[in-house]
Amino acid sequence: MVSVKNKIIVEVPHRISGFFEIVDKENGIPIENPERIGSRGAGFNVSGVGKTVISYKKLKKEEESSCTIYINEEKLDTEAETTHFIFNYIKKLIDYPINAKIEHFFDLPVGCGYGASGSGALGTIFGMNKLLTLNLTYLESGRIAHIAEVVNKTGLGTVCGQLGGGLCVLKEPGYPCNYERLKSPNDLFVICGSFGAIKTKSVLSDVNLSSEIKRAGKIALNKLLLEPNYKNFVKVSFQFVESTHIMDVLNLEKTKELLDDLWKLNIAGASMNQLGRSVYAFCEKKKEKEVFEIYNTFKPEIKTFKLSINNGQTIKFKEKRTVNI
Repeated sequence: MVSVKNKIIVEVPHRISGFFEIVDKENGIPIENPERIGSRGAGFNVSGVGKTVISYKKLKKEEESSCTIYINEEKLDTEAETTHFIFNYIKKLIDYPINAKIEHFFDLPVGCGYGASGSGALGTIFGMNKLLTLNLTYLESGRIAHIAEVVNKTGLGTVCGQLGGGLCVLKEPGYPCNYERLKSPNDLFVICGSFGAIKTKSVLSDVNLSSEIKRAGKIALNKLLLEPNYKNFVKVSFQFVESTHIMDVLNLEKTKELLDDLWKLNIAGASMNQLGRSVYAFCEKKKEKEVFEIYNTFKPEIKTFKLSINNGQTIKFKEKRTVNI
């Protein structure tokens, strides 16, 4: 017997957040609606992408829908909380059971402050929407991805930032997104280095650190809006990192040392990815060698990446096809 298996591939850029203000309360009272929870802040999409590959086949009516989820070829299923949340949401929208396989492949390391969860969430919802012909609007698809991140504490404003594209400021929290794009030079290099992961959930659940982030994030946003350009963005982002003492709280000695060294160079600036044991530096091509020389003094502990700000479209469908198996 021949069965039909459908497949789609979606690419969504990684994103680096420079600073953020957690918005999960209103007048001191916790916000219950996840659509209204989020962050104000700023960040940028990069040339590295997350690729989500989704395939499925229909099951018999009496069977239950199921899903296997892989991240960089590691089988995680329910441990991939954000993607699993979206699948559970989707299966209620279709009137037949399916067996789905969702695979995420990320150019940049997961858990290191490159917005992998947001990229995967958007890839999953937009991919399944197109593959299953759910007819969800662009706005509704983004809403589901945002809620999935907030509920699972894997992100607050990453999805809105990714949808905003390029270097953008999130002026208000929650969904629908309220953002403003900032211009950046086409020849600007983004040189990144990563020492490893930080669990976003652990930071968002830390009451004292969350309080510091709220305070410092509000100040950083006000400063950026007074002078909204890429040089001021990286400057206020670093001030945010210093003001929250996040590197001290999380014992990120190497990250701190690397940033100190990078700020000695004559470049636009450098700061820490939110949230990860990672650093990014904005520089011109003529300064690339000097920046890498500093990063290389931290090898083999550090992995480095040469990127650029991605001003292109956020959702790219690479392939949709039906195969007989």
